[in-house]
Amino acid sequence: MSWDFKFGIEEEYFVNDAPRRDIAKGKIREFFAACRDRVSGDIQPEMLEPQLEIATKPSLELADARAQLAGLRSSVGAVARDFNLSIMASGTHPLAVWSRVRPTAQPRYGKVMHDLQMLGSRNVLCGMHVHVEVPDLGMRVDIMNRIQPYLPLLLALSTSSPFWQAQRTGLLGYRLAAYRELPRTGLPDLFESAQDYQRYIDTLVAARAIENSSYVWWVIRPSLKHPTLELRVADSCTRVDDTIAIAALYRCLVRRLSLDTTLNAGQTGASRAINDENGWRAQRYGIHGSFVDEKTRTARPVREILDETLDLVAEDARELGCQRELDLARWIVARGTSADQQLTLYTEAVGRGLSNRDALAGVVDWLSAETTGEPAFRH
Repeated sequence: MSWDFKFGIEEEYFVNDAPRRDIAKGKIREFFAACRDRVSGDIQPEMLEPQLEIATKPSLELADARAQLAGLRSSVGAVARDFNLSIMASGTHPLAVWSRVRPTAQPRYGKVMHDLQMLGSRNVLCGMHVHVEVPDLGMRVDIMNRIQPYLPLLLALSTSSPFWQAQRTGLLGYRLAAYRELPRTGLPDLFESAQDYQRYIDTLVAARAIENSSYVWWVIRPSLKHPTLELRVADSCTRVDDTIAIAALYRCLVRRLSLDTTLNAGQTGASRAINDENGWRAQRYGIHGSFVDEKTRTARPVREILDETLDLVAEDARELGCQRELDLARWIVARGTSADQQLTLYTEAVGRGLSNRDALAGVVDWLSAETTGEPAFRH
């Protein structure tokens, strides 16, 4: 190809009051000011106060991206400890109650919150985004159509949101269920061309429904700021290894679809509906479920789908030098996702006689420690 498939990773974290194990209510502005002064990297507030986003610089090597992520997590975590706070990577917060969360005082977010009303207040969710370079908008739109069958797999590997409002949801990935309350979310439509996609964006902007395409929050979208196709389906991954595995797999899939323009060509309304069904199955069962296969009209285990997908992109992994990182996807299936570990910890704690809140506090301790690689807060 005529480009290198550079990529960047964005991760969203919760900011916690460490002793309470709940989302922080004070010291947020001071914490962000300290991060700007002491941490070298892209750190931004999110729509709600107790959330932040970090971003890596564009990379060619997964090892470089991993080092950036680990460094940012560690540095931001160190600043947080100075304020008796902690950061935590997960799709939802086990203990947070959305009605107690305040919006961030920024003009953009103020406009969004005015538009979304209660739905904006309920958006106590954190995701992980991966940008991969695709210079031509027409190709970005084409790949956005053809990559949709793989999105449920990427979601299943990332699941880290089994709790909501201090309750067990019964889902491994509840985040997208809550996120779909917002407009312009879920799977994008199957656009015929770049012109078709641009007509949609231009019409909404002209009608003043949105300011620009960054207000379209699909699980995958062409980026407004960068010549990239942005993956948005994944939960915020608690383990750095999981983030890297998903980024590597997504990058390889983008390369494969760029090289083979016949792969998944001719997606139909039925195809999109099946992809949407598989997205639900990923939310509900994570890596333990199965996906509907349109060609065979059977339900196939996620593990089998992963093996087939890794075989498909094996050449791309070699060319991009990320075979080791791609193998981490198999490790996710072998040892479970963050959601699996959260549920194991919770179940064991309840079995020992702990209250629901204390059991969830233990989950928060694990999430915080795993995010930064530092010991959890102790009284």
